Amino acid sequence: MELLIREFSFHQLNANLLWPGTFAFAEWLVQHRPWIEGCCCLELGSGTGALAIFLRKSFNLDITTSDYDDQEIEENIAHNCQANGIMPVLPHIKHSWGDTFPAAVPHWDLIIASDILLYVKQYPSLIKSLSYLLKSYKPKDDKAVPLVGNNQSGGMSMGLPLPAFLMSWRRRIGKEDESLFFTGCENAGLEVKHIGSRVYCIKPRENINYMIKNG
Repeated sequence: MELLIREFSFHQLNANLLWPGTFAFAEWLVQHRPWIEGCCCLELGSGTGALAIFLRKSFNLDITTSDYDDQEIEENIAHNCQANGIMPVLPHIKHSWGDTFPAAVPHWDLIIASDILLYVKQYPSLIKSLSYLLKSYKPKDDKAVPLVGNNQSGGMSMGLPLPAFLMSWRRRIGKEDESLFFTGCENAGLEVKHIGSRVYCIKPRENINYMIKNG
């Protein structure tokens, strides 16, 4: 699939470029299509919107983009949606991590992001937003059904336990900096699991897990 994506030569918030890790994550998601089909998704750090546009066009995924509270980012994502035949454009939420989230009851089964751990000083704010989105989750409709019995342990044999945050992290930073994020998640009551190819699944430790009922 070919996409037409407009990038900026510069943006003060680094939301101007299509990062190489996005392509690898898109390929991984295609390989794990059954895990995401039917999910209501939110992408953090959407940047140009390329990944969300790809997922909408490939899987007709119900996906919302989000990034800093910045008008230029929102307008560029809308432009890229239109350039790739997505009308109406994807829903977008302006949200700077750590601020009060605009949605009172988050209904996204799955949150996704690629290469967003650029600045260590932002980790606490990111974890705060993630904790809210995951721990306050309420399913949007009856496609998300509670897991029962042993499946509540969050194993992957039946697919992703929802709600969950799927993050691809391929940029290389110091191990100490990287561990600050994962340790911070665990201290906030989130469970971190590496599920291969530098993709991590992060979910609430003490929540009811759901799965998507397809068909």
